[in-house]
Amino acid sequence: MKANFKSSILILSFFIYSGLQSQSFSPFDLNSDWTAKIKSTVSVFKKIKLSKPKKVLIFSLHTGFKHWTIPHTEAVMKIIAEDAGGFEVTLSKDIFDFEKDRLSEFDVVILNNNCSIRPGRNMFLDVLKDDSLMDEESKQKKASQLERNLIRYIEKGKGLMVLHGGIVMQNNSIDFSGMVGGSFDFHPAQQELHLKLHDPNHPLVSGFDPKGFVHYDEPYFFKNAYYRYDFRPLLYIELDGIEMKRERPSDKIKYVSWIKRHGRGRVFYSSPSHNAQSYEQPELLAFLQKGLLYAAGLLDCDDSPIGLNR
Repeated sequence: MKANFKSSILILSFFIYSGLQSQSFSPFDLNSDWTAKIKSTVSVFKKIKLSKPKKVLIFSLHTGFKHWTIPHTEAVMKIIAEDAGGFEVTLSKDIFDFEKDRLSEFDVVILNNNCSIRPGRNMFLDVLKDDSLMDEESKQKKASQLERNLIRYIEKGKGLMVLHGGIVMQNNSIDFSGMVGGSFDFHPAQQELHLKLHDPNHPLVSGFDPKGFVHYDEPYFFKNAYYRYDFRPLLYIELDGIEMKRERPSDKIKYVSWIKRHGRGRVFYSSPSHNAQSYEQPELLAFLQKGLLYAAGLLDCDDSPIGLNR
């Protein structure tokens, strides 16, 4: 009788806990209390001193799927950059900030969940398609030019941070894929993930537990340039433990964050996170700060690609 009662309590507790977990990752509006919490967390992070501030463009436009955490991610990166002490931040949803003259004003571009419309998956063309003053050929030409401006900007030595759905911005472009390190393929449902560290001694992940950490998120899978492995992995998931309805890929692991060189420039990609609640983890905020420092050329570390012989 007592055993059955105890079992019932444990089962009830499990369902209450599960419900709280599900509820805790529900969307919420960005508010001053939450941003104050983020500011308090990052206030203890290491500060930098520069004779001339680095200028950062946070680009937060979406034309396709709207991630509810876009404003939260924008706020987090603005707080991180400004708290570090060496950055000036500009917020944008204007594709014409990718004109050469405007891009030249910035040292780092942050792409914040810039999902484009399928099947074209071309953010620039999505915006230009309704321009009645341009014919189709001109729209295609301008969209290609804006994409090329960004790629050349990185090749010439600037920095790029791509956060979660930002990888989808120009998802059908092989050139964009090559710069970023891959293209979005699909993701199973959100679930509890065990994120592991490719190299626990790497300075960008030094704040995490060497054994990794539990994280609730969409497990992103990738295609196109991803399979060149032209990057230095930071975080990965083991696919055997992933719940999914589609055919399981042959890969045993999937990298979900990495850094890489593109020409003389630096690129940082992080799939975590789809949920703003994840930003309440000091370790993840410190990780994003280091990603910004790397992209800005202020943190030197091993960014050599693992290549096909990984």
